Amino acid sequence: MTLPHFPLYIDGKHVEGGSGQTLSTINPATGKAWATFACADRGDIDRAVHSARRALNTPEWRDMTASKRGALLYRLAELVAANANRLGELETTDSGKLAAETQAQSGYVADYYRYFAGLADKIEGATLPIDKPDMHVFTTREPIGVVVAVVPWNAQMFLTATKLGPALAAGCSIILKASELAPCAMLEFARLCDEAGFPQGVISVVTGDADNCAIPLTSHPDVDRIAFTGGPETARHVIRNSAENFAVTTMELGGKSPIVVFEDADLESTANAVIAGNFGASGQSCVAGSRVIVHESVKDELIKRVEAIARTIVIGDPLDANTHVGPLCTREQVGNIYKTLDKAREQGAVVHFGGTEPEGQDSGHFFAPTLVECRDMNTETLNVELFGPVMSLISFTTEEEAINMANDTVFGLGSGVFTQNLARAHRVSRRIHAGICWINTYRAISPIAPFGGYNHSGYGREAGLESVLDYTRTKTTWINLSDQPMANPFTIR
Repeated sequence: MTLPHFPLYIDGKHVEGGSGQTLSTINPATGKAWATFACADRGDIDRAVHSARRALNTPEWRDMTASKRGALLYRLAELVAANANRLGELETTDSGKLAAETQAQSGYVADYYRYFAGLADKIEGATLPIDKPDMHVFTTREPIGVVVAVVPWNAQMFLTATKLGPALAAGCSIILKASELAPCAMLEFARLCDEAGFPQGVISVVTGDADNCAIPLTSHPDVDRIAFTGGPETARHVIRNSAENFAVTTMELGGKSPIVVFEDADLESTANAVIAGNFGASGQSCVAGSRVIVHESVKDELIKRVEAIARTIVIGDPLDANTHVGPLCTREQVGNIYKTLDKAREQGAVVHFGGTEPEGQDSGHFFAPTLVECRDMNTETLNVELFGPVMSLISFTTEEEAINMANDTVFGLGSGVFTQNLARAHRVSRRIHAGICWINTYRAISPIAPFGGYNHSGYGREAGLESVLDYTRTKTTWINLSDQPMANPFTIR
């Protein structure tokens, strides 16, 4: 049987890679190949970057009004919304995430494109009250240039929108690099970019391995900005590569987010939140609330409630609307969880439920939702980002202890606080070292709200007004309004 095939999108054309290399992509629910895709080589990358540079200097894009750029983004938003089911189905088949989530997310990211479309003609400069007579001085914001956006396999449509949207609104050209683990949804998305009518070379979508694709792309001398989402180790390589081109970089990296539960928390709401924060997307989320820090007086009750909900979770085919938790993207993730759980047990941790592959799932990359109660903060599952449905829980007695536990990590992306005490909510959220703090809720997002982390969770912000400004450079213009000639610079008056 001939498998579906997905080409690259370079310089306005759907093309095969220069080397002719193709790879198969695995359906995590079956463990079998379901499609093939083209891989870029160094020549393809060079062509994509040069086409992006050329697009910046052609009147069709360079001289396009900001309002017109916004109109193209609105058009892209409508196409994404109309094709949300198709994009979601592809992403699910390729990555194992639930179709209910990927389809809904693909539909919602249309709002991100609408938001950035509306900002395209709101990028303003300023007139400066300069301290020199007869001088008119003003600033303008210009596109930063050629952008490389490295997007991981999880939440592809969302993470594409948070990079592509502001880059295009600012007038940049952009090359999207899809993960070679599950690139098909993004390669299909390229067809929508083409249909939306962006000028040739403004958008390219490529994928491939590190040596032939990622390294030459992030180190290319004509790249001006790199927006990366992924793990800290890969990010270090990207930052080193950017030394070759001095590209501005933003990094949205991993997380080991704390959810702090106080004794007065609404436990029904809290149980639902920690379930969503850990088992939603099969735990494959950078903001997974995988460290549940709960007051000792309500610990047993919270465990009881969480376990009761977990027992009702349906594990299976992610395309089935009745499924709650699907497979992990790769078999390696399953093996890593086993190793980490073994180490945690050796350290005295107790697995309340889960901890193994689910019964009845003989194929695919499945792992059962798991709750680990930890004896102390040195427990392995509290410190390693597992990218799977594993929740680690530890108890505290005082507010100060809870805050110290929450901050006992190299990461700082998401966090949650559950309490009915408004003063405590403000107090604790101020002291947690994280880029996002959800109070009595979790995993809420919006195109209006900046998203990003502290410490090893990276730097820079995606979404919100400031993300568009991050794709611009400020130019200062001085105009001498005097009719008099400039003074002789060698005559002191």
